[in-house]
Amino acid sequence: MTSKTADALLFFRAWLSAPFQVASVTPSGRALASLMTSEISADTGTVIELGPGTGVFTEALLNRGVRESDLILVEYGVDFARELAMRFPAATTLQIDAAQLRKIELQTSAPIGAVVSGLPLLSMPVRKVIAILEGAFSLLRHDGAFYQFTYGPRCPIPRPLLDRLGLKATFMGRTLANVPPAAVYRISRRRRRPSLVAT
Repeated sequence: MTSKTADALLFFRAWLSAPFQVASVTPSGRALASLMTSEISADTGTVIELGPGTGVFTEALLNRGVRESDLILVEYGVDFARELAMRFPAATTLQIDAAQLRKIELQTSAPIGAVVSGLPLLSMPVRKVIAILEGAFSLLRHDGAFYQFTYGPRCPIPRPLLDRLGLKATFMGRTLANVPPAAVYRISRRRRRPSLVAT
C-alpha cells in the first residue's frame, strides 16, 4: 500500500467516525496546499497548523522554507496526531482541541506569524469558532494572519462575527484542481483608524 493510499484510508476512517470534525472525506490536494501557504516563507517565523490531518499543508509549509522546528501542529484526532509526530519529529505536535488554544503556553524560538487552518468551521457552533479565532489571535503577532479554506461559496466566517472580533477577511483565490474545489481566505486584524483630535 502506498503512503498516499494509506493517508486516504486514514482520512476516510477519521471522517466516518467524526464527520463534523474532519473537513473532507479525502486529504487536501497539492493545489490547495500551495494556495494556502503561498504567503508563508522562512521569514514568517513560527507557524501553527490547526487540524493538519495527514500533513499535506505541513509538507507545503516545509517546501516554503519553514523550519520543521518552527511548526506547531494542533490535531484533535489521536490517530492523526500519532502519525504527525512520527512524520515530523522536529515539529511540536499537540493532541488537543483547537478551541483550547488560549489555554496553552507555547515556547517558540520565533514569534508566531501565521495560523494555517484545515478545520471545518462551517460545521462548528459559533461559540467554538469564536474560541478558535480568539485563541489564534491571542498567539499571533500583530501583523500575523490566519489562513482558512472552504468548500463553500463565501468566507466561512460571517461578516458580523468578523466585525465583533475586529477582523477582516481577504479572498486569496480559488482552486478548481482540488477535489472538491476550494477557496482560501486570509483573516487578519483590522487596522485601527487614527482618532480625530479636535483643534
